[in-house]
Amino acid sequence: MISANDLSRSELAALLAFHAEAGVEWLLEEEPVDRLAEFEAMKSRRAQSRAVPQTGATAVEPQQSAPPAAARERRPAPPAPPPVVAIPDEQAIKEAQFVADAARSLGELRTAMEAFAGCNLRNSARNLVFAEGSAASGVMIIGPMPYADDDRDGRPFAGRHGEMLERMLSGIGLSREDVLLANAVPWRPPGNRVPSAREADICRPFIERQIALAEPKQLLLLGNFTARFFFGGETIHQLRGEWRELTFGGTSIPTLATLHPQDLVAAPINKRFAWLDLLAFKSRLG
Repeated sequence: MISANDLSRSELAALLAFHAEAGVEWLLEEEPVDRLAEFEAMKSRRAQSRAVPQTGATAVEPQQSAPPAAARERRPAPPAPPPVVAIPDEQAIKEAQFVADAARSLGELRTAMEAFAGCNLRNSARNLVFAEGSAASGVMIIGPMPYADDDRDGRPFAGRHGEMLERMLSGIGLSREDVLLANAVPWRPPGNRVPSAREADICRPFIERQIALAEPKQLLLLGNFTARFFFGGETIHQLRGEWRELTFGGTSIPTLATLHPQDLVAAPINKRFAWLDLLAFKSRLG
C-alpha cells in the first residue's frame, strides 16, 4: 500500500478526484475494522442460538382451549391494512413543486414538507431535517443530506460534523448561530447512501424554495453531492474554490463550493484546500 505521505500534492489531488468520481465521498470508519472476524463471530452466535439443549426439563406452556365455533364465527375480522400506493416519480416531482411554491414563509414550507408523502426517503428517516439558524447575516450553508446524528436530533450538522463545521466557521469570524444551515435533501437515506437522481429531483423544489424564502446574499455548498446537485457535472475537486452565480426566485446569488466537514475528518490533508476556499468566502463577507 502506498502511503499518502509518499505522494506529491498533484498526485494526491488526482487520487482524491478519482475516488470522488467513483462515488467515494469519505471513509466510514476512523479506525480499521476486521470485518472477517466480525463475520465469524456472527456465525458462531447464530450456531449457538440454533443449538437444541440435550438435557434438562423443558417447560411446556399449558394449552388454552379453543373458543367454540360459534364464538369464532361471531368474532369480527381485523381490518385490512390500507394499501400502499406508489406515486410515480414525475407526479411526485410536480406535487413537490406545487407544495414548495405555495409556501409563503419558511414556517409554512416546513409544515408542508412534514406532510409531504411523495418521497420514499421520509419512510425510513426519523425526522425531517429543515433549515436552522439565522438568515440575518445573509449567509446560507448547504450540506448534502442528513446523517445519523442529524436524523436523530432533527437538525442539520449535528454531532462531529457540526463540531468540525463550527471550527471551520470560527476561522472566518462566523459561528453556527450567525448563518442559516440546510441540506439539499431533507431526509436521511438508509445507511447514509447517496440519494438517487429521482430522489434528488423530488427534493429539489424544497431546498430551492428554502433559498428563495431566506434570500441569502452568499451561498456556501459543502461536499461532492451538494456541489454536483447545484452545479452539475465534475467532482468537488474541480468545482471547489470557484465563484458561480445561482438564481432562485429571480435573484442571482454568488455561490462557492468547498469540502464537507467529513472530508476533513477522514483526510486531514483536505483542510488546506478548505481553508483556501473559506478565505475566498470571507473576502466577500460584509
